[in-house]
Amino acid sequence: MELKDENLINIHNFLPHREPMLMTDYILELTQEKVITSFKIEKDNIFVFNNEFVEAGLIENLAQTCSSILGQSFFQNPDVETKVIGFITNIKKIEIFALPKVDDIIISKASLISQFDKICNIFCETFLNDELLIRAEINLFIQEVK
Repeated sequence: MELKDENLINIHNFLPHREPMLMTDYILELTQEKVITSFKIEKDNIFVFNNEFVEAGLIENLAQTCSSILGQSFFQNPDVETKVIGFITNIKKIEIFALPKVDDIIISKASLISQFDKICNIFCETFLNDELLIRAEINLFIQEVK
């Protein structure tokens, strides 16, 4: 997926996460049922060990990506002060195939399986180019942060 400046939504404006826990950079695509984000692995990231982005970092990246699906109503008006945070309530299944390295840009994709109020079940994957790094099905709870 080509990253074009005019198509990027800066996720920093919408997630309450800040350094060192912010694990997504941009929203590349967002609909009611799916989201795609990008993230560049920096050498000073707290989840980098021996030049690799470790498993916990991949999981946090997926959780922040998934938060966008339920939290997107807050993205429509950048002047709104309300922000959202997602909490993983359950990881139903997870498979980790490879770890990205420093300076890699990973693309995470999440698709809504089901939703009840602020709780959702989401299927998500992260890629480095065409290589699948992680695949998971998680439950997330979204809470407003004022």
